Amino acid sequence: MPPAYLALGSNLGDRRQTLAAAVRRLRAEPGLQVVATSAFYETAPVDCPPGSPPFLNAALGLHTDRSPEDLLRLLLRIERQFGRVRTEPNAPRTLDLDLLLYGEAVVRTPELVLPHPRMHERDFVLVPLAEIAPHAVHPVLGKTVQELLEPLLARFTDPAVPRPRLAVEKRQAVPDLAGLRALVTGSTSGIGAAIAHEFEARGAVVVRHGRRARADRAGSTGCFLAADLTDPAQVDRLADEAWAMLGGLDVLVCNAGADTLTGPAANWSFDEKLEVLLAVDLKATMRLARSLGRRMKERGSGCVLTVGWDQAETGMEGDSGELFAAVKGAVMCFTRSLARSLAPEVRVNCLAPGWVRTAWGEAAGPVWQERVRRETPLGVWGLPEDVAAAAAWLASPAAGFITGQTLRINGGAVA
Repeated sequence: MPPAYLALGSNLGDRRQTLAAAVRRLRAEPGLQVVATSAFYETAPVDCPPGSPPFLNAALGLHTDRSPEDLLRLLLRIERQFGRVRTEPNAPRTLDLDLLLYGEAVVRTPELVLPHPRMHERDFVLVPLAEIAPHAVHPVLGKTVQELLEPLLARFTDPAVPRPRLAVEKRQAVPDLAGLRALVTGSTSGIGAAIAHEFEARGAVVVRHGRRARADRAGSTGCFLAADLTDPAQVDRLADEAWAMLGGLDVLVCNAGADTLTGPAANWSFDEKLEVLLAVDLKATMRLARSLGRRMKERGSGCVLTVGWDQAETGMEGDSGELFAAVKGAVMCFTRSLARSLAPEVRVNCLAPGWVRTAWGEAAGPVWQERVRRETPLGVWGLPEDVAAAAAWLASPAAGFITGQTLRINGGAVA
């Protein structure tokens, strides 16, 4: 897939939130992979109606299996979803998505011109683009992005010429988990890492867990414990050490799952995959949730979250479907029973992700990308952040009347 580059802009409403949401929307699109994102830059409006507010601008690099024309149609559709209304030229807008470069393609049609006809004249395009792709070549002018930017930089020696500046202000998440202590298993990457990050952003103190200690964690101030969840003794040790490390736990997220889809495990036999899935996804979840859940109940409060699978009840063909349906279906049933055992002091709920773009999803081929489009009513991948947002809500006081439930994070798939 050839590299393509987009320019993003917004000067209406909450510009930062809009651009961040647009990046997430593009990351979720099947058959499209965002590989680079620039910082956000605040820039003065150019050739806009008088009184137009300043823009936030950014650039994205991506790989896609879509043609340039199909990619343009997607960008226009996303603009409309974000409330873009086209009136007079260069009018203020909620979201602007421009296709700048698509490999070495040169296109001249009434609908699309590639490369973008004015990109080489616009510092608000070239500054963020040079951050992520300084060596990308303009196929008509034969110059790199950095070479195109150099003449424009000379203008900034004049104080009267506004220069794009980094928009560095940070948004604070709502601290609705402030003071809570959480253990998130399997939180070195993917969904678990997203949950741990979201919990921390909302004020919780988190113990992260991985199968083995990592050299890059030497000297880290974060809380981390290593344990191989195929070993019941290490599961018990993890529970004891996490409880002692924080002086008790308020939230347990049993996210850890055996990866039997990628790496060497993808070539294991059915029986080998079943054994490790039973050990990690089911038995370790049950052992941790029962042990720590009972301690929470004795103390008088707590929350346990397990992770199931949205297709465990509806079914999916093939070895992987049979394996995950059996194991994750058992987790979902266990969750309902544990919720009754630990009520009313401890709430227990299950997250059931659908097509979520983890490492496997990033590498999935065109057949799977199309299957996501076909089977998900929203037509896109879920992201780890989507599951993390649901987990944070279930762990918060806002979900205080919710227990024994399975929450499907799957873009509306119901059958």
